[in-house]
Amino acid sequence: MTLEDKHPGSGSLVEEGHQNMGEKYQANGKPVANGRGEVSVKQESNGRCAMPRESLNMYSWQEIQKHNQKTDQWLVINRKVYNVTGWAHKHPGGNQVLNHYAGEDATDVFRAMHVNLDIVKLYLKPLLIGELAPEEPSQEKHKSSQLVKDFQELRRTLEAMNMFSANPVFFLLHFAQVFILETLAWLMVWYFGSGWLVTIFISLLLTISQVQSSYLQHDLGHLSIFTKSKWNHLMQIIMMSHFKGLSTKWWNYRHSQHHVKTNIYPKDPDIDMGALFLLGELQPVKFGKMKIKYINYEKQHLYFYIVGLPLLMPIYFNLESIYVMFFQSYWMDVAWVSSFYIRHFITFGPFYGIFGTILLIYFVKLIESPWITLVTQMSHIPMKMSNEQNWDWVSTQIFTTCNVEQSLFNDWFTGHLNFQIEHHLFPTMPRHNFHKVQPLVRSLCAQHGLQYVKKPLLEAFGDIIR
Repeated sequence: MTLEDKHPGSGSLVEEGHQNMGEKYQANGKPVANGRGEVSVKQESNGRCAMPRESLNMYSWQEIQKHNQKTDQWLVINRKVYNVTGWAHKHPGGNQVLNHYAGEDATDVFRAMHVNLDIVKLYLKPLLIGELAPEEPSQEKHKSSQLVKDFQELRRTLEAMNMFSANPVFFLLHFAQVFILETLAWLMVWYFGSGWLVTIFISLLLTISQVQSSYLQHDLGHLSIFTKSKWNHLMQIIMMSHFKGLSTKWWNYRHSQHHVKTNIYPKDPDIDMGALFLLGELQPVKFGKMKIKYINYEKQHLYFYIVGLPLLMPIYFNLESIYVMFFQSYWMDVAWVSSFYIRHFITFGPFYGIFGTILLIYFVKLIESPWITLVTQMSHIPMKMSNEQNWDWVSTQIFTTCNVEQSLFNDWFTGHLNFQIEHHLFPTMPRHNFHKVQPLVRSLCAQHGLQYVKKPLLEAFGDIIR
């Protein structure tokens, strides 16, 4: 299939009349006279773009790095330069993740976060405005080109080993676990009534279901379990919004930022806890210089027990999800979240009443909260936090992530998030393959002098407090 496209100065064909966001530079550093050019694009059947080299404008890293603002965003992927300014608001992963990489090489993060490259390339094609000049390195000069090269070779090896192929049976068993737990809770209350012992027992069943639903929707948000992506997306909505009562879009946009800029303040929302907690070494200094003291932060490790652990899920995440759904007009998410409450009122309402059912829902979330908080924080909070350093992809994840020892219980209890290093390096890899690739990842780290951190589970929990 041959497609002939004209590329204006902005490189965006999403909307007509989009203004030119920057001058074009030839290899000699001089701007192109009219800042516009026509190129022919051939879309081969395998999804690759073949473009005559002489038709593309050449850019230096110095020029590309100037385009790093929300109103002017360029990315480099496989030495090709893309202007994503006019398209960023349509990005399925949210516009923030593109802005976080504006003016940088995004080759490895682009490959890491996308499952189907053939589809993504169709979006990229009209945004192409040029390529790196021949004398320019493929990454910014301060990055380790050998580490990047070795990591990309490792990824090709893992792809050849089919490590990115999901086993549907593995995930169907986990789906079955959630449905069985929910059904047992419903049967118990109908058979035994709403006594306090029964209420405690069904609360535990529902808590396990909530946590395992979190792990499943997390899997569904990253990888393709089903052949058709629409079924994958539908199942994520069911697990996140119908079984947990939270907005799927809110979660995906938030979680994408966490992955692309892990522990980078303020780009990673997971370490930006506002006025309540100050994490790492930089945030306390910032608040200290500004003489901001909402709370006695020297005691934050103590009030973490009474605020952070029990209230993350029932208060903070729920309020943030509701706020984002309504102010961003995610009406489909509103409908699915409503189905979560409707289902509980139908199931448990005849025994507990409306008010009692609401109390049951939030009691379950209260129990779930410490579990989720400890598991999600143990691999990042104790690790390095910093402002933007523009590290290469491998270093970003190794510096900011650690693992927890493997066991059958640890794997189930954490939803395989005890392999956070492997998960962050390869977000679209199904979790049942993490233990298989771990030796190869450790070998890469040893080869380049990167510390691969692994801890016992209880030590990892304790490090959150420390």
